[in-house]
Amino acid sequence: MNIYLDSVKDRLLGYKTLAEKTFAQLTDEQIHWQPAGEPNNIYIIVKHMSGNMLSRFTDFLTTDGEKPWRQRDAEFEDDAPNGTKAEMLAIWEKGWSCMMQAIESLTEADLSKTIHIRTEPLIVIDALNRQLAHHPYHVGQIVYIGKVLKGEGWQSLSIPKGNSQQFNQEKAAGK
Repeated sequence: MNIYLDSVKDRLLGYKTLAEKTFAQLTDEQIHWQPAGEPNNIYIIVKHMSGNMLSRFTDFLTTDGEKPWRQRDAEFEDDAPNGTKAEMLAIWEKGWSCMMQAIESLTEADLSKTIHIRTEPLIVIDALNRQLAHHPYHVGQIVYIGKVLKGEGWQSLSIPKGNSQQFNQEKAAGK
């Protein structure tokens, strides 16, 4: 089961890296850009993800994952429209630190324990898998917004269009 926990950590940190590579390409103003309607901007998505991580992983094995102090609805408000990317990253890191510390502390025996999220019983493995579904959903939103904002200036986070064959050849050659 340690291989499972290592895989969870690697996957989560991979999504964290994708989001951070997107943040690096954006300005303070761009993290607050919002298309027409009610879609979330990047700042809001980060607030929500951090709030989720803090709520779920504070006292992970012993208390319900939806903490009474969490203000989930407030996570979806851009309460700092002039907030900087540095301020947003502090919010981001707080959530990630809490979650990763909780996951690092897990043992093989913990994986079959039952925890609760909004009173729903879940085994720890299922709760971790749930997080593995939640993060890519929101990181995909962050990346998409970043691509829209940067347009032609977007620096690809994966294999750039038209370069698949070259990438595969380089991988096969050990580069």
